Amino acid sequence: MRNPRFPLPVSVSGILLTAALTAAALSACAPTVDVTAAGDAANPACAPMMVALPDAIGDAALRKTNSQATAAWGDPSQVILRCGVNAPGPTTDRCVSVNGIDWVIKEGDPIYTLTTFGREPATEVLMDPEVISSATVLADLSAAAAKIPASRNCVGQEDLQSLPSSQ
Repeated sequence: MRNPRFPLPVSVSGILLTAALTAAALSACAPTVDVTAAGDAANPACAPMMVALPDAIGDAALRKTNSQATAAWGDPSQVILRCGVNAPGPTTDRCVSVNGIDWVIKEGDPIYTLTTFGREPATEVLMDPEVISSATVLADLSAAAAKIPASRNCVGQEDLQSLPSSQ
């Protein structure tokens, strides 16, 4: 006769308890990347981009982060993304277009900061070009970044020369 306090046989309930504890222990060991959320991370425009992020950039797999509208790839992290940063204004920093997405590039030593241009909220990507190619990063993120509509584009020196003068 079964004990009414233990409706399942002891062996089955023991197995289920062991499985639940093992799953909890394994999830506790999964490293979460500590990323500070951007000021406008709660902007609803970030959501479509965040769900469209790739599972990998190059060989770097997507990892969990601890903040809203953030992502990280690689272990250790090779690429960090934050949606909701301030959109860059006019700048003399280099601007490149990859798959229809304009990015302002600020070269650091060693970390580069790549920020979408003409999209609000803007998305910022931090990466080390000695570890992963910026071309790979921008190509792999372009489809997700396109989920935030563009309101303007980068202009280069050649574009400025063709504008009518204000005289």
